[in-house]
Amino acid sequence: MRQDRFLTAILAGIGVLILLSLSLYFIRRVDLTYGAEDTPSGVLRNYIVAMQKRDFERAYTYLADQENKPSLAQFRTPLEGYLYRELSTTAIRIVEESVQGDQATVSVQLLRGQNQPFTTAFRDTQTATLVRQGGAWKITSVPYPYWAYEWYPPEPAKPAMP
Repeated sequence: MRQDRFLTAILAGIGVLILLSLSLYFIRRVDLTYGAEDTPSGVLRNYIVAMQKRDFERAYTYLADQENKPSLAQFRTPLEGYLYRELSTTAIRIVEESVQGDQATVSVQLLRGQNQPFTTAFRDTQTATLVRQGGAWKITSVPYPYWAYEWYPPEPAKPAMP
């Protein structure tokens, strides 16, 4: 009889832990919504939300119109390929913003995790850059994996004439 009470107590404890974890999961779940776009941080946040929602058409609208801008298809290809896994294991947090005229930098903290047990995540602080074009803030670079290296490739240097 004593063993039955002990087993019942253990099962009740496990049930309470399961209910607690499920309630925390649903309470703390963040709904990804777009916000204001009047600051560099707001534009960057909306770009990240669009990436996480896989709304690549909207994310593309936040890119600066500069030389060698990728087409929508070129923008989309790495996001549906090699960046997909990276995006799913990386979290980003906006730390601070600095605006000087039509140029802005936004410090972001990346938390990169692994999908494997017994591995640790690591934090990395990097910078995103934006420019004001036509009265709106546009992104010129964001840390990997929210940015592919093949976007905005530099023109190759022309050889010097002897």
